[in-house]
Amino acid sequence: MRYEVKAVLAGQGTVFLELDADNEEEARLQVAAKGGMVLHVRRRFSGWIPKRRVRFPLAHFSQELLSLLVAGLSLVESIETLADKEQDAGTRKIIQGLLARLYEGVTFSRALESYPQAFPPLYVASARASERTGDLPEALTRFITYQTQMDLVRKKLIGASIYPVLLLSIGLLVAIFLLVFVVPKFSAIYEDVGADLPWLSMLLIKWGRLVHDHGWQLAGVAGAMLGFIIYGVNQPLFKQWVNQQLWHIPAIGERMRVYQLARFYKTLGMLLRGGIPVVKALEMVDGLLQPHFRPRVRAAAVRIREGKTISAAMEAEGLTTAVGNRMLRVGERTGLMGEMMERIGNFHDEEIARWVEWITKLIEPLLMAVIGGVIGGIIILMYMPIFQLAGSVG
Repeated sequence: MRYEVKAVLAGQGTVFLELDADNEEEARLQVAAKGGMVLHVRRRFSGWIPKRRVRFPLAHFSQELLSLLVAGLSLVESIETLADKEQDAGTRKIIQGLLARLYEGVTFSRALESYPQAFPPLYVASARASERTGDLPEALTRFITYQTQMDLVRKKLIGASIYPVLLLSIGLLVAIFLLVFVVPKFSAIYEDVGADLPWLSMLLIKWGRLVHDHGWQLAGVAGAMLGFIIYGVNQPLFKQWVNQQLWHIPAIGERMRVYQLARFYKTLGMLLRGGIPVVKALEMVDGLLQPHFRPRVRAAAVRIREGKTISAAMEAEGLTTAVGNRMLRVGERTGLMGEMMERIGNFHDEEIARWVEWITKLIEPLLMAVIGGVIGGIIILMYMPIFQLAGSVG
């Protein structure tokens, strides 16, 4: 997006700038990087077609940066190398911005903070913690491992849903084809059939006549309803409502809770291993969880500040399971709380993976049975008058 910015720059006075940025905050950060002070920001209209949002390849960037640092290059040399080799204009612009900030003498974590659309707070926190220990490659390794594990769980969930969704979509398309194109042709043939047919067959024949006589009107109504449904589904309030309803279903809600806890403990474990205090880590993890989890996390942080153990605070706020609570106690005894929290996250991930595999094996045959029953029922009802006529002739 294009922004018009009125700012004060050292040695230039008040100036008017036009900047490319993803949001107003990024435009302000670009001016601040030049040592200026923003007076006014206004988005410039650039047409009805929105500009493609740049998606920064964070995992790939981290892996390449880690390889260069391990090879012996300094941080600035590594960033220069990545900027020189990058082909995508949007990604290269962000890397060059990082390089410019490093040339100004700011720390790596401060440079990362200038681009919140590319580097999440967890990444910035890991870099800031490594600045205290002087071991940036170790921090990058932890983040890459964490991101790989999270992506693996997400891919498993998406992969498990592909076949059922594909099966349901194909079955729905076949049923629509029968109802819209095939049934009207059969209804025209059955114009002179008596009324002694099964009522479902008569209903299907009436539907065919309706489609034959008012097809375009029905198509317009169906298109309008489809557009309204798509618009409603994409609204945040609708997604929030669906999410709340899923949480109220006992079997699904409990699995969603375990999935949230797995993300919670993996992220918390990575931050603790990076040297971030547990209370600060809890504040950072807060934004990753569902809204109704966040007050519990804040309450747990308060309990830990008051001197409660981590296991007691988590148990009191319902942020752990029976297995997780025992593992937390072991971590408190051994002093390896970060590693233990990551193990808790892995344990819950495996539990979710087993449940997803089981539910997929159950849903697939049920979907096939339902879709086969619907399509078969439509075909049988279409041919029922023929069977009736054959019986009468006989």
